[in-house]
Amino acid sequence: MPPSSALLLAPDIRALASALDLHPSKARGQNFVIDPNTVRKIVSQAGLGEHTHVLEVGPGFGSLTLGMLEAGHKVTAIEIDSRMASLLPQTVAARIPGAQFRVIEADALTVDALDADITALVANLPYNVSVPVLIHLLELHPAFERVLVMVQAEVGWRLAAGPGTEHYGAPSVKVAWFGNWSVESTISRRVFWPEPRVDSVLVGMHATTPPGDEILRRKVFDLVDAGFHTRRKMARQSLSGVLGSVAEASALMESVGLRPDSRCETWSLNDFVALAHAWKK
Repeated sequence: MPPSSALLLAPDIRALASALDLHPSKARGQNFVIDPNTVRKIVSQAGLGEHTHVLEVGPGFGSLTLGMLEAGHKVTAIEIDSRMASLLPQTVAARIPGAQFRVIEADALTVDALDADITALVANLPYNVSVPVLIHLLELHPAFERVLVMVQAEVGWRLAAGPGTEHYGAPSVKVAWFGNWSVESTISRRVFWPEPRVDSVLVGMHATTPPGDEILRRKVFDLVDAGFHTRRKMARQSLSGVLGSVAEASALMESVGLRPDSRCETWSLNDFVALAHAWKK
């Protein structure tokens, strides 16, 4: 008979870990949410429509998974740890019989296809690979309409940062291609096991229409990578390698109203898009 509450408590999670003889791995960024109220907060804040098909990365023992399933969503989870990937369907079946759930045992960075009807990404991302995983999934699956992920606070501020600010960088520009980002909430360290040494936030995205096609996106991202690789140099120097020369880079920038002696860390996504259009021509 299923328990009265589908959500996992701290003793449940420790018991599941003990049954697998599993100790949280720092190398894999494993910090498990052990507070049901935090799970409910994340599910509520995601604000998803009924029966939304959600992608989760790093479900662990299923704290957030169960919260989303309890809310009536369909969940596909990607889990790299074979022991937890094997246990999770059993946990779901015991607590929410008949739930629409499947687990993919894989490294999220190597996944090359997702179900077309997945429209949301909600996850407690592994802290050590949160940015590359997020960008890979956004590039892979343009159908995401809503993203809400828990990450280190510094990473969250970086993803949501605007041009010229302290945290602004290549990830800020890249994720902006897909939608509008903001830090939506802070999360206490005490809701995790083990308790991390860093603060966490929920950072979210509401999708917008991309400013171009896939060919343009790749050109923009090439410019972003080059521009932030040597972010303290003038743009004409930073981008000379990809645009041909300092002279060619300067001419292209001036053609779209950008100053060659500015720095790429002051440019918005639209600035990179304008330059990519000129480069493409």
